[in-house]
Amino acid sequence: MTGTKAPTIVIVPGLREHIEDHWQTILAKRLGDAGRTVHIVPPPVHNRLSRDAHVANVVEVMVRIAVPVIIVAHSAGVMTTVHWAQWHDADVRGALLAAPPDFGTPLPAGYPTPDELATHGWTPVPRKALPFPSIVAAGSNDPLGSLGRVTELAREWGSRLVELGPVGHLNPASGHGPWPQAEELVEALEHGWCRTAPRPAS
Repeated sequence: MTGTKAPTIVIVPGLREHIEDHWQTILAKRLGDAGRTVHIVPPPVHNRLSRDAHVANVVEVMVRIAVPVIIVAHSAGVMTTVHWAQWHDADVRGALLAAPPDFGTPLPAGYPTPDELATHGWTPVPRKALPFPSIVAAGSNDPLGSLGRVTELAREWGSRLVELGPVGHLNPASGHGPWPQAEELVEALEHGWCRTAPRPAS
């Protein structure tokens, strides 16, 4: 950003363990190598499924940052971000919310059940408009959330929707490591283009 210090990037992962070839990990390294300041929110040490524990870790990272931030969240990290935004504040210039899961319908086998999500505080999912600009990036065949349901969430959060095509859950299990569009969308948020920029090609 010309004449000003670029915002710090805060990466909010989902419920997964650290994955070296996940696009968030790759993005953090690329931005760090380019001289950007990047913070990755760590997973909770205890009670890994607790929404409150995930939100508390976002709070802990945010209070150490005294400059504007851009949030880059994926999967359940999107839900962590929207829950955090209901009760906490920071100078957020924008948020990239990639592949949000639909916690309102049962997830595939191997993922938390609706009862587990409710017990650990993830539901109901906040529907209030976010207090900062945001882009929701969603695939057309995500097994964790249909495009229709994610489009509804984006509308309620006041987010710009970017349709990515058949990218699954945008993770290594879906055949995706690097995601170059992430850098383009971060730049769009930094420059306030998120409401007018053309949608990237899938």
